[in-house]
Amino acid sequence: MKLNLYQKTAVTTVIATIVLIFIGGLVRAVGAGLGCPDWPQCFGMWIPPTSAADLPAQYDAELFNPVHTWLEYINRLVGVLIGFLIILTFIFSFKYRKKDPVITIFSGLALILVLFQGWLGGQVVRSGLSAGMITIHMIVAMIILAVLLYASFRAMSTRLTTTLSGDTRRVLLWVSGGILFLTLAQMILGTQVREEVDVAKNVLELPRELWIDNLSWLYEIHRSFSWVVVALSGVLIYYNRKFNVSKRLSRLGWVIVGLIMLQMVAGIGLEWFDMAGALQVIHLVGVAVLICAELLYILIVSFSR
Repeated sequence: MKLNLYQKTAVTTVIATIVLIFIGGLVRAVGAGLGCPDWPQCFGMWIPPTSAADLPAQYDAELFNPVHTWLEYINRLVGVLIGFLIILTFIFSFKYRKKDPVITIFSGLALILVLFQGWLGGQVVRSGLSAGMITIHMIVAMIILAVLLYASFRAMSTRLTTTLSGDTRRVLLWVSGGILFLTLAQMILGTQVREEVDVAKNVLELPRELWIDNLSWLYEIHRSFSWVVVALSGVLIYYNRKFNVSKRLSRLGWVIVGLIMLQMVAGIGLEWFDMAGALQVIHLVGVAVLICAELLYILIVSFSR
């Protein structure tokens, strides 16, 4: 289907935000968050150095890691790119200001949130990577993603409509809404578990193989609660088949199930392989894509005729 300028920009921004979450997860997994120790510059420079010999005199050369520095710098550059994309999204949204002002309002909200996120990124660096600040930073990124997805969907809702009866719509909304609620609860629990991992790593300075052993009961709840999400996703597939929903909804339901299973496998892998960095990134990006898929399912059902 052919998209107009707003739709193309909005969809591109959603994808770019997921890419940013991936890069941010990579930064955290390898411990590159302080690869640039200041903000908004990096080692007092707009383009960071590639070797310790190029550092300004006031910085300790022993703390310089070129891989960490450039990974964090790329993370910031992608954040700036998304900022410009959201500005364009907001400008192009004025096309809908009379036809559907909610699109313009949510595009403006996304712009406000991304400006706040930029400020918050600076506070994260200045806090020395406080675990609580990093968690807030990640949650705001998820909120931006959801706001952008909602605005994008409204602009394309006529292309994505399906036909459902009132009772069918109600049941599917309850089930899919329940899955989204549980996924968000799992995400919040996961952020708390990740903060405990940071304590084990950075405060207690335990070896990697002992990180999980040092976690509280929150980890047990996070791990066990995942089976409830799996069970409810099975209920969604059951009702999709029972109500003979459209191919789009049916496929999206299976995508949701697949992403939930991927999260389960990544979570098990994190325990088996001592919080391997690659699995941390997969787990983080997986929940972002999963939330998008669940929200998209809910929107398609909500806007059905």
